[in-house]
Amino acid sequence: MALLCLGGVGVFVSIYDNATKIDRSEPDVVTDSFLLAYLVNRDDKSAQLFTCKNPQLAEIGALRDQIVAREKQFNVKVSVSWGALTRQAVTAKQEDVTTQLTISGSANGELGSSRNEDWRFRVIEEGGGWRLCSGAKIA
Repeated sequence: MALLCLGGVGVFVSIYDNATKIDRSEPDVVTDSFLLAYLVNRDDKSAQLFTCKNPQLAEIGALRDQIVAREKQFNVKVSVSWGALTRQAVTAKQEDVTTQLTISGSANGELGSSRNEDWRFRVIEEGGGWRLCSGAKIA
């Protein structure tokens, strides 16, 4: 019986480990994970798991600050989503990932406003995986 319980615990630990594993295998996967953590969940600690050692995130930080300010000022919920993530190699260990962010404001469950912005994120291979180093709005 004890062996059966230990086997069950081992299976649970393995499943949990795979479900919570940080995936830095591809530049687009890292960008997607960063955007989810930073703009949707607004979790800096989780977002840091996907950034390089010295990220330059002033522009994307300003966007998030603007979102938070609008929510407070107008008593609305602002959500961010994005479309396809397109990769372009810069060097062997550096890629740009572009996407279109959709920023939508709603109140009482009704859409009030929505806008699209094109963004480029620089991702580098660092420390055995890909990490996001910068994000900038494309003019």
